[in-house]
Amino acid sequence: MVSAGESTVDLAVEAGQRALKSAGVAAVDAVVLATTSPDRICPAGAPEVAHRLDLGVVPAFDLTSACSGFLFGLGTCQGLIASGIAESVLLIGAEAFSTLVDPEDRGTAVIFGDGAGAVVLRAGTADEPGAIGPVSLGTDGSLADLLYIPSGGSRQRSASGLGRELDTSSWYLQMAGRSLFQHAVARMTEASRSALELAGWPVSTVDLFVGHQANLRILTAVAKRLAVPEERLFVNIDRVGNTLAASIPLALTAAASQGELHSGDRVLLSAFGAGLSWGGTTVVWPDLRVEAPL
Repeated sequence: MVSAGESTVDLAVEAGQRALKSAGVAAVDAVVLATTSPDRICPAGAPEVAHRLDLGVVPAFDLTSACSGFLFGLGTCQGLIASGIAESVLLIGAEAFSTLVDPEDRGTAVIFGDGAGAVVLRAGTADEPGAIGPVSLGTDGSLADLLYIPSGGSRQRSASGLGRELDTSSWYLQMAGRSLFQHAVARMTEASRSALELAGWPVSTVDLFVGHQANLRILTAVAKRLAVPEERLFVNIDRVGNTLAASIPLALTAAASQGELHSGDRVLLSAFGAGLSWGGTTVVWPDLRVEAPL
């Protein structure tokens, strides 16, 4: 959990510093911050992150897609680079989500954690190690009320009226766990299969499956449906909890630092989150020095 006074931007700055050091660069052309727990409703946190990292007046913006945020971020960064807007982008997934969970709610308080992970993406060729494969993304807004935080936005403020006392329970995450489990398994499996098909990878060639660390039962169910052997499924939710947009970069960092991910390995990534949103992609892991997560 974050310390008193610590925020998402603070975590993002730390992760950004580590990613820049790992990539051996001091500058990038853009910054994308994937988060569902911003410091403020307005402005976005990414410009402050860029400022604190001394990156100058580069374009910087936040992206909100809950637990799928890092994969939506990868797709967005691909677009920035392919369109020529940027040659390199710092993508950060950062969350101080414990601040948005009711500490008395055993259904959520024991699950969610805080953290940040980041990567520097640059222009390159599709056949070189580290190239991000095709990104498969999807959403279903008809199910938005399965996982949401009622207060803080314009809808709640408009409905309650100024000056009215607010129900403090509306400050915190509301979750329909059983329904979410079913949708998460189905959609993560679907996104994974789509990503593998687009990349032209048989599932038998996947060396490591790194899914969003939401729930061990979800991860094992998806791996089973995909026919990914248990020893090729990476799990660290038991150590860090569900860190939403930070989940996948933290898991990749942990896998690499623990020797479970090696240069040349084929990695399948998949996530599911509020929105509802989901995504999947592939990557051949590069020869990259990573620092062990804090």
